[in-house]
Amino acid sequence: MKQQGFTLVEVLIAIAIFAFIGVASTAVLTTVLDSDKLSSSRFDKLQRLQRAVTIIERDIEQAVPRAVRIDGEASETVMRGGDPDDSDGLAIAFVRSGWQNPQLMLPRSTLQSVAYRIRDGKLERLYTNYVDSVSGTEPKVRELLDNISEFKVQFIVDLDEDEETSNTLSSNSDGMDWRDTFVGSTLPKAVAFEFVSKDFGKIRREFTISGASL
Repeated sequence: MKQQGFTLVEVLIAIAIFAFIGVASTAVLTTVLDSDKLSSSRFDKLQRLQRAVTIIERDIEQAVPRAVRIDGEASETVMRGGDPDDSDGLAIAFVRSGWQNPQLMLPRSTLQSVAYRIRDGKLERLYTNYVDSVSGTEPKVRELLDNISEFKVQFIVDLDEDEETSNTLSSNSDGMDWRDTFVGSTLPKAVAFEFVSKDFGKIRREFTISGASL
């Protein structure tokens, strides 16, 4: 019996088909891998955003009317923000409670002095181990978010108690409105964090201060 094999043309066609399938499979696999990498990166950024907002919310909702010594001098200011003369560029600074210290095992209290600022496109949280730190003590810095192009903090205060700025604001029916700066011996009614992320666009979160009623 005479055996018949493949012709050269058939072999070339088969090779071309397998090559096309291989190229197509590689393209599909590359697309899937790129999409997975992009999704993972997006998910990581989203998790970081959620974590940052949670940290901000925790700090604001645990704010307490505790004044901090400034350069070793006594002060009545319990919260300040939006001060254009602040050389450190702090958007907001205050004291929060609830800093865990089980059975006071660490040589510090459960109060923590915290501040937020934007520097080099990064949203940073600053804090110190002691509320009244020694003059010249550098705060610890934690980067919360990057790729931030704009950042501001706003406050709601009772305009009847803040006559100094009442003429610069358009109050609502409750006699309260948002303002861009605040330096007070009492806590404001609410605080809003607003920033523009290159990844997620404009984000604004508004928080009421514990114990304050709007």
